[in-house]
Amino acid sequence: MATLTEAPPAPAPEQQKPPRKRGRFTPYWLLLPGILWLVIFFALPMIYQASTSIQTGSLEEGYKVTWHFATYWDAISEYWPQFLRSVFYAAAATVLCLLLGYPLAYLIAFRAGRWRNLIMILVIAPFFTSFLIRTLAWKTILADNGPVVHVLNSLHILSVTDFLGWTAGDRVLATPLAVVCGLTYNFLPFMILPLYTSLERIDGRLHEAAGDLYAKPWTTFRKVTFPLSMPGVVSGTLLTFIPAAGDYVNAELLGSTDTRMIGNVIQTQFLRILDYPTAAALSFILMAAILAMVTIYIRRSGTEDLV
Repeated sequence: MATLTEAPPAPAPEQQKPPRKRGRFTPYWLLLPGILWLVIFFALPMIYQASTSIQTGSLEEGYKVTWHFATYWDAISEYWPQFLRSVFYAAAATVLCLLLGYPLAYLIAFRAGRWRNLIMILVIAPFFTSFLIRTLAWKTILADNGPVVHVLNSLHILSVTDFLGWTAGDRVLATPLAVVCGLTYNFLPFMILPLYTSLERIDGRLHEAAGDLYAKPWTTFRKVTFPLSMPGVVSGTLLTFIPAAGDYVNAELLGSTDTRMIGNVIQTQFLRILDYPTAAALSFILMAAILAMVTIYIRRSGTEDLV
């Protein structure tokens, strides 16, 4: 009887669904403009150039996709000297930018004091003028009768560079040295700014601790400062090497036919010879080569914390 008179258990209340969060798609809407920009102005042109590189035909008859991958091999076999020259010039300019930019970035970060802002303005001052104007200015600086060539001659430096093949007699213009000087000048700010940002993040107490442990200044720099500034070194070298390897303005204005880089070849193929498949293939080969070198460099550098 007790069992019959007991009230049946109340049904368990239905689990209420959590309220739908409003605005959870807001981050995706904020990313949409950037994604559309990359798709329209990066992905689609890349796809178009990829299809162009495997086409055959002519400008008069039209080009058709025939999956002609031999264009890549023909481009490498014919223009490999320009590829190697571009890598060599870009590497030389990158090393010079690092040797010149690191001391200046160190000075701005630790020793500039109240002059820091002024020096930073002087570093970015070249950006206030056109890239073309800056490069043309070097034609005047390195003129045959200019003061730079006169000083180099008086110091017998040109005889050494002539022996190394960097100059031609008493002439600096239209030589590899002029091209590397132009690349170094134009891309030096891209080296200094990441280095300065990385050096400024270093806690000054680490230098004091190294001094308390009787470390000499050079030991402090080698054991503390330089390792902590490696993200800036990696970022600066990448920002310098990548655009320098594909540059064509410096080689066009400061060099000669013997100093042409792969950027000059691509420009000629696109705008003068109108051989679009070869130009597109050269562009993809250059991009793949730089991507491979950058990947190896980042892994070998031992840091992925880029500035």
